[in-house]
Amino acid sequence: MTMATAVANDRDILPDNIKPINYDLSLYDIELGGAFSYQGTVSILSKIVKSSKEITLNAHLLKIHTVEISLEHTKTQQTFKSSGISYDAPRQRTTISFTEDLPASEKALITIKFEGTINNDMAGFYRSKYKPATTAAASVPKDGDSHVMFSTQFESCDARRAFPCFDEPNLKATFDVTIELPDDQVALSNMPEKEVKKSKDGYKIVSFEKTPIMSTYLMAWAVGDFEYIEDFTKRKYNGRNLPVRIYTTRGLKGQAQYALDHTPQIIDYYSEVFGVDYPLPKCDLLAVHEFSHGAMENWGLITYRTTALLFDEKTSDAKYRNRIAFVVAHELAHQWFGNLVTMDWWNELWLNEGFATWVGWLVTDHIHPDWHVWPQFVSEGMQSAFALDSLRSSHPIDVPVKDALDVDQVFDQISYLKGCSVIRMLAAHLGQDVFLKGVGDYLRTNAYGNATTNDLWSAVGKASGQDIPTLIDPWILKIGYPVLTVGEEPNQIGIKQNRYLSTGDVKAEDDSTTWWVPLRLEGKLGSEDVQPLEFTKKKDIVRDVHDKFYKINKDTTGFYRTNYPPTRLAALGTQIERLSLSDKIGLIADSGALAYSGEGSTPGLLSFVEGFQRETNYLVWSQILGSLATVKSVFADDEAVTLGLKKFVLKLVTPAVERIGWESSGDDFLTGQLRALLVITAGLNGHEEVITEAKRRFDLYVSGEDKSAIHPNLRAAIYALAVRYGGRSEFDFLKSEWQSTTSIDGRETIVRELGHIQDPALLPDYLSFLFNDVATQDMHTGAIALAANPRTRIGQWKYFQENFESIKDRLSKNMILLDRFILSCLNKFSDRESEKEIAKFFEGKDNRGYDRGLAIISDTILGRATYKERDGKVILEWLKAHGYA
Repeated sequence: MTMATAVANDRDILPDNIKPINYDLSLYDIELGGAFSYQGTVSILSKIVKSSKEITLNAHLLKIHTVEISLEHTKTQQTFKSSGISYDAPRQRTTISFTEDLPASEKALITIKFEGTINNDMAGFYRSKYKPATTAAASVPKDGDSHVMFSTQFESCDARRAFPCFDEPNLKATFDVTIELPDDQVALSNMPEKEVKKSKDGYKIVSFEKTPIMSTYLMAWAVGDFEYIEDFTKRKYNGRNLPVRIYTTRGLKGQAQYALDHTPQIIDYYSEVFGVDYPLPKCDLLAVHEFSHGAMENWGLITYRTTALLFDEKTSDAKYRNRIAFVVAHELAHQWFGNLVTMDWWNELWLNEGFATWVGWLVTDHIHPDWHVWPQFVSEGMQSAFALDSLRSSHPIDVPVKDALDVDQVFDQISYLKGCSVIRMLAAHLGQDVFLKGVGDYLRTNAYGNATTNDLWSAVGKASGQDIPTLIDPWILKIGYPVLTVGEEPNQIGIKQNRYLSTGDVKAEDDSTTWWVPLRLEGKLGSEDVQPLEFTKKKDIVRDVHDKFYKINKDTTGFYRTNYPPTRLAALGTQIERLSLSDKIGLIADSGALAYSGEGSTPGLLSFVEGFQRETNYLVWSQILGSLATVKSVFADDEAVTLGLKKFVLKLVTPAVERIGWESSGDDFLTGQLRALLVITAGLNGHEEVITEAKRRFDLYVSGEDKSAIHPNLRAAIYALAVRYGGRSEFDFLKSEWQSTTSIDGRETIVRELGHIQDPALLPDYLSFLFNDVATQDMHTGAIALAANPRTRIGQWKYFQENFESIKDRLSKNMILLDRFILSCLNKFSDRESEKEIAKFFEGKDNRGYDRGLAIISDTILGRATYKERDGKVILEWLKAHGYA
C-alpha cells in the first residue's frame, strides 16, 4: 500500500475525475431582508480527467436549479443537460447525473444556477447585526432592530455553503467574482474592482479582477455600508507602493488608525524576511460585527472581529493594542504561509497556524520590543499548549482529519500554540536567520501550490545542513511532551526524560517516545555562553556543571518542563536577578504544573513565588497569579485552604499594588497592564482599601458625577470588584451599560465581569441575558466566567442540562461555537462525581463535532480531582506553618 493511498483512506475526499481551473461566480437578486436569499450562477472551467456519467462536488444548504456542461472539441461545442441532481446532506455533497458519458476533456464548462441564503451562523455567506455609529445608507437592510452587513467565512469547509464548488484545499483554481448590490453600498472581494455597471433601478454590478490560483477556503466577498482609511507600503511592489485599506461600517473608520499604522510595515517586513514579495495588488482589512474566530486570512480581504481590529484611543482598554498588533500580524503572515503556499490537506493545518503564530510574534517583537512578547508567549501561548497536551485526550500536531466536522476540532491550542512552540524551539536551535532562509526557499519552491510538512523540513534542512525530520518528527507525529527530571551530584547533573501527564499517572504505554531535546544549558563550568547540548536518550549525564548556578532551557525556548531537585528550585528563587523574564516565567509555570501532577509540590510552588514580592514586570506577575489561580480554583470548595490562599496572595501582592497606585500618567504598556492585574487581584483577595477605592470610582461613574473616574485600562477590574462586592443594583447598572456602551471592547468586558456575581438569585437573570441578548460570538466569554466562579458553576451546568436542546439548536449550525461553549462551561469542576454526571448526560447522544471536547473535559476534571485529593492536607499544613491559616 503506497503512502498516497494510505493517506487517502483516512480522508473523505471528492472523486478525482474532475479538476477545476477557473470559477466565474456571479451573485444577484440579493433579498435585503425577509429570508435574505440570493441567486447565483457559477461557471466552473474544468478538466474532465476520466469519462463518467456524473459529477460530484460540494454544496451545503444550497438549492441547485439547473446544471449544464459544454465541452469544446476542435471546432464544435457539445452541451449536456443534467438528468438528475441528488444531495448527500451529511457529506455536504451534490451529485449531478447525465444520461450519457461525459468524455474526458481539457476544457469543460460546468454552469450551475443556484439559490442560497445569507445566514446568521457566522459561516458561509452570512449577515452580521450592528447598531450604526452614524446614519446608515438608505438601502442597508434591517434584521429586527439592528442593521446588517454581509460577509463570508469559508475556512475550513464553508465555501460550499455559499456556492457549489470543489471545496478541498488542494483543488486550487482562479476566481472571477461579480456581485449585484444597491448603488449606495460597497462590495469588496479578494482582488481590486475591475468595473462597475448599472443594473436594475438603484442597483449596480461590480466585477473584480481575476484572482491568482488559490484554494476555495480563501475566497471572500463582503457587501455593506462601508468606509475606509488608506495608507501605502514604503516598499514598491511591481513598481508601485501597495495600497492598504481598513474598511469598517460607516462611522467607525476613525478607530482603524492603530491597525493601519501596523499593516504596511508588517507587509514590508515579511516581504523582506521571506525574500518573497507580497503577491497581490492590494490588501484590505475589514471589521465584521459578528465573527466566530478572531480573524480570517482571506487572500487580499482579511476579516476581523471588531475587538481584533478597532481601537479607540479614548475608550479602549490598552490590552487590546497587543491583541490587534498580533492578530493583524498573524493574518498577514498567512498571505504567504497558507495562501501562496497551502497545506495539502487539513491534517497539516498546523503548518499554516503554527507558523503564522510564530512569525506573527516575531514581527510584533520587531515593532514593539518594549512589550517583551516572547516572554508573553511563554506565559500565555506555551502554557495553553502545555495544558492541553498534558492530557491523554490531546492529539499529535499532525492529526488525521476525515472531513469537515473533524477539521473544526483541530483549530486548537495544539495546531496554533504547540505548533508555534515547536517552530520557536527549532528556530532557536538552528538560528533564526538560517531558519527563515529555509522558509523563503520553501515559499518560492511551492508558490501557488500545495505542500506538506516534509517539504518545509526539506527546505530548512538544505539551509541548515541538518536532518530536520530526525530532530522534529517526534514533536509533530507523537502526542505529548517530556518533563526532564534532574538529579545532582558535585559538578554534574543526571537527566531523564518522561512524558508529562498532568494527571501524574504515566504508564509504560504512555511513555514510548524519546524526544530530541535541546538543553540550552546555562552554567557550564568555564563558559559564560549558553550550551546548545542535544539530549536524545531516555537518560544521560552532563558533566562540568556549576554547583552554584545552572539553568536548563535558557529563555524557555524548548517545549518541555524541567523538574529540579527542591533545593535547586529554592536556590534559583534566591538568584532571580540572574534570570531572564522568560526564564522566570518558565520556572514559575513548571513549578505550578509539577505541583499539579504530583512530581513537584504545592508548598514548593508557594515558597518559590514568595521570593517574587519585589517583582515589577507584568508578565512575571501574570504567570505567578495564573499558577496560584489554578491552585485556588481546584481547592475552591475547601474553605480552610481557600481562606489561607487568599491571605497568601494578598500578602504577596500588597506591596506591589501599593507601590503602583491608581493613577496612570504616561505609563508604558506593561505598567498599565500590571496596575490592572494587581488592582483586581488585591480586590478579589480582600484588600480593603482597594475595594473601597474601586467602589468609590464605580459610584462616581454610575451617578454621572465623574465619567472619567474609571480609566479604560481599569474598567474590567473596577466592574469585577463592583459586582463581586455588590448586588442587584451593580448588576442592573452594568446590564444597561452593556446596552448603551459605544466602546468596542465594552460589551466583551461587561459580559466577563458580570460573571463575578455572588448572589445565586442573580444567576437566572445573567443566564437569560447571556442566551437572549449577548451575541453568539461572545457567549463563551460568559460561560468561562460562570464556570470559573464557584458560586455559579453548578447553576450554569444545571441550566445547560435543562436547555441543552435549544443550546445545541442555536450553536450547532456552526460546530466550532458549540464545541467551544461546552468546553468553556464544564472544564472547571474538580470532583469525580461531576465527571461521571457529565459523561452520563452525554451518553447515547450524537456528540460528533464536540467529541474531542468531551474527552478533554473528562481528563481535565479527573486531573483536578486527583490534585485536590492528593495535596489538600499538605497545602493546609504549609499555610498553617507559615501563618496564613
